Amino acid sequence: MSLRVVVDYDKCESNGLCMSFAPEVFEVRADDFLYVLNETPGPELHDKVRAAERTCPKQAITLIEE
Repeated sequence: MSLRVVVDYDKCESNGLCMSFAPEVFEVRADDFLYVLNETPGPELHDKVRAAERTCPKQAITLIEE
């Protein structure tokens, strides 16, 4: 199973909570925008990405199982 990370940038506040759980996948840069560094993280990052999805206060992160 693989996961694809999708961010709804209309909802995203770029507060960085996701980055605190999965810095290998999410990054808030100096321009105050969130960037997805890896849209299809490997299995070793799935727990971290799921935690980031759960803690997003705006529910802007969706994980799609492929």
